[in-house]
Amino acid sequence: MRTTPSYITTLKPDDIFVFGSNLSGNHGGGAALLAYKQFGAIWGQGVGLQGQSYGIPTMHGGVKDIAPYVDDFIVFAKQHPEMTFYVTRIGCGIAGFTDKEIAPLFKDAVDIDNIYLPKTFWAILQK
Repeated sequence: MRTTPSYITTLKPDDIFVFGSNLSGNHGGGAALLAYKQFGAIWGQGVGLQGQSYGIPTMHGGVKDIAPYVDDFIVFAKQHPEMTFYVTRIGCGIAGFTDKEIAPLFKDAVDIDNIYLPKTFWAILQK
């Protein structure tokens, strides 16, 4: 299993911190704030690659509204095998979703070697 560490404080040059954001790119709390302070997230950019981070919006609706952004991320990761993507528990903090709601969105990431998922997501995806 490719598991995202519980706490990420440093990254290697080709590592990417994948965090839950909002569409307006106001990275004011949780993993988004960490991405902004440490991994190059850009204030005002809510989606996609920014520095050594990748934002997936989770604050604008329900799970069905998040799904297209997760799908776009998976396509991006497939196109960039030189990068390693560490997905945090996006949407499971400030946005208020549960692991059971969000983990299934990453079912297509299970076989992609450069995507690491939270341990809690793996537990759900392996059932």
